[in-house]
Amino acid sequence: MSFSQGLSGLNAASQALDVVGNNIANSQTVGFKSGSIAFADVFAGSQVGMGVQVAGVNQSFTDGVLGAGTSSLDMGIQGNGFFRLVNEAGRVFYSRNGQFKSDASGNIINNQGMFLTGYQASGTPPAIQPGAAVGPIQIPTGQMSARASDSGTLNGNLDSGTAAVTNTTFDPADNTSYSSVTQADAYDSLGNKHTINIYFAKTADNQWTAYSRDATAPGDGYQQIALQFNSAGQLTTSPAKLNVQGAAYNGGEALNFDFDLAGMTQQASDTAMNSPTTTGYAPGQMNGYTVGDSGQVIASYSNGQKQLLGQVVLSNFTNPGGLASQGNNCWTETPESGQPVTGVSGSGSLGTLYGNKLEASNVDLSKEMVNMIVYQRNYQSNSQTIKTQSELLQTLVNLG
Repeated sequence: MSFSQGLSGLNAASQALDVVGNNIANSQTVGFKSGSIAFADVFAGSQVGMGVQVAGVNQSFTDGVLGAGTSSLDMGIQGNGFFRLVNEAGRVFYSRNGQFKSDASGNIINNQGMFLTGYQASGTPPAIQPGAAVGPIQIPTGQMSARASDSGTLNGNLDSGTAAVTNTTFDPADNTSYSSVTQADAYDSLGNKHTINIYFAKTADNQWTAYSRDATAPGDGYQQIALQFNSAGQLTTSPAKLNVQGAAYNGGEALNFDFDLAGMTQQASDTAMNSPTTTGYAPGQMNGYTVGDSGQVIASYSNGQKQLLGQVVLSNFTNPGGLASQGNNCWTETPESGQPVTGVSGSGSLGTLYGNKLEASNVDLSKEMVNMIVYQRNYQSNSQTIKTQSELLQTLVNLG
């Protein structure tokens, strides 16, 4: 019986060394989760055991240390959750390896060619639509379409000490008919840039008139609004909306939107305007893309705009230890793992996703080296029991 006991010990120690060796070999593998071996004794109807058996190899899903990524699509997870991947056949895999890149079609893939899944942004402007299906995320490579300006904002101060205009008939070419002028940029439906001039003319104490004119495509002329301030310099006109109208230009639709002047003040200080803002932009070519810490894939364009392309999702399980390892840092769902709970980073029980980061292996090399020594001694001890039993048998043979 000692032979079988020693032999079982040799097999168990050998498998334990295999686990340690695998951990050490993958100590630099991104997202790798270390394994540990579990032993169980063997009985055969007597109080003397028959040896040892391997009860299983368990994986530790504790977090690895986050380090800097080398690609704009690198991602790391801290806490619960896995990246959800699908292969070309549609089979679903789960991984903690956040090394991703894009293929020729713009799909985000890992090094094995599996597609990273999430929510694809759609609409104008692009957004994640309620009830969107989870599927492969694709990065569009075309240019960003132009957007026509449909609103604007202008804030600033008008000098209360300014003299009233002498010419009350507004004429953009006559600077005696207005007190100051500022410019704003706007865009039509094709992305043609329009220069909008906004004029302010003081007509009496605490009373001003604002005029707008599309200098690029004047159309029918100008629009105007009367502005009334109280003795504290606060604007009392409501709503303070200055309409802008321009003619069609180079094939684009005519401009027609309002500037919000609600933030204007009148104080005894120099007339000064903050930079006007308008919605709308020209078309642009993609300069690059990044993954935010929430898992949002955001592209930047040559027109200075940013646009949401997609949202990476994470999946978690009631029992991650029940997942079936498939190699290539991937696992698949099993009845023991339970069904996945899928959502965005930071929601529910899901951990946090970080962009431009990579999760290192959670292998503790110091611990593995100690384990290797322990299992080596265990192997030697079991071989010694076999040797001792052999010597005892030899003694018995010699007595005969």
